[in-house]
Amino acid sequence: MLESGRDQTDMSKLRILHSADLHLDSPFEGLSAGKAAIRRGEQRELLSALAALARREQADLVLLAGDLLDSDNTYYETGEELIRCLGQIPAPVFIAPGNHDYYSAKSPYARLKLPENVHVFTQNAIEAVALPALGTRVYGAAFTEKRSGALLQGFRAEKQEGVWNLLCIHGEVGGRDSVYNPISTQDLADSGLDYVALGHIHKASGLQKAGDTWYAWPGCPEGRGFDETGEKTVSLIELSEEGCRMETFSIAGRRYQVLRVDVTGSDPLLAIHTQLPDETVSDIYRIILTGETEQSPDLNRLYDALSEFGIEKYLPEIVKTGIFDSWEIVDADTARKTCDKSFFEQNGSGVPKEICWFFNAEQLERGETIAITLQYEGKEYTGRVSNESSDRRRVRIFWKADLGKMFALKRERKQIKATFIRIG
Repeated sequence: MLESGRDQTDMSKLRILHSADLHLDSPFEGLSAGKAAIRRGEQRELLSALAALARREQADLVLLAGDLLDSDNTYYETGEELIRCLGQIPAPVFIAPGNHDYYSAKSPYARLKLPENVHVFTQNAIEAVALPALGTRVYGAAFTEKRSGALLQGFRAEKQEGVWNLLCIHGEVGGRDSVYNPISTQDLADSGLDYVALGHIHKASGLQKAGDTWYAWPGCPEGRGFDETGEKTVSLIELSEEGCRMETFSIAGRRYQVLRVDVTGSDPLLAIHTQLPDETVSDIYRIILTGETEQSPDLNRLYDALSEFGIEKYLPEIVKTGIFDSWEIVDADTARKTCDKSFFEQNGSGVPKEICWFFNAEQLERGETIAITLQYEGKEYTGRVSNESSDRRRVRIFWKADLGKMFALKRERKQIKATFIRIG
């Protein structure tokens, strides 16, 4: 039965634990097979941490807004942990499958015998589950394939005095042309919903409001690569007559961090140790060496030396600047591209695998795209980076017409060097 474990004497407030985008059983292709297996095991620990947080904070219900799993190819251990941990939550749990873990007859959600307190939305249309004891109606929908049309467009929840209207759904706010359930702020404002729990975007939005509807996406609770750096959290939402309040909690076991170290005129190892924080064992570092030295740093020596200081499970990834095909990485935020005729004709360029990190493109799946902002000659331009192959050998950068026009002015030259500054 879908019942809350909190004392039901005061239901003027509703406490909602909201998470999404755990991406359990990610392949971690950048790691060795052994280390990837360790990281997947650590990912599963997010489930027990989430359950413990729900109990400690006395959540009335838990909303998991999609991509809980990275694909339908899950490990047996993950399914068992999912059953065990969700069953330990003394409150209703709702899952709205996303584009990675979309619902089908073959999906883990169909195969697993989930606890009675768990409800999985299975239709690519919004439906409702009533929770009379909580004075709440939870709406939700599922992706049933890797893409979904606009599900919230034209929807309006039935207003009933004393009943909270919630929506748990995977989708993209503001992406009008998105193939991942595009949602406009007008859709949200017209929905008649009190709170919309979203998933899909891996960077937390903070609490937002459209009309009378509060909404948020919590981001991923733990990073999987250097495009997901820093602190990651889950959200505790409290709805009351006074409005909506959000509190965030970290349940991550590890963080991905980027450390830029200038080694000009100093020993690289000493420079790294000077800038490494005291607590490094739980974090996974990319160390970018910048500056000028008489000799190229000995990376093997640096790896060996750092491992002696306890950084063994996940040795830092040390990145050197330099020339990669027609690209030159000048420093952590600056790249130069030698542009030939094809550069202008195609409005884009291939990105060597060795510098995908510069564009935060290491975790892109085939067919996926991320937006980027680049600075060229003092002006900012938007573009996109796309992965056109399963092994990231065909990652390409494209730009919009405004930057193309700027380049067109210089086409009379056989070659130019374009300097890009990464923004954000």
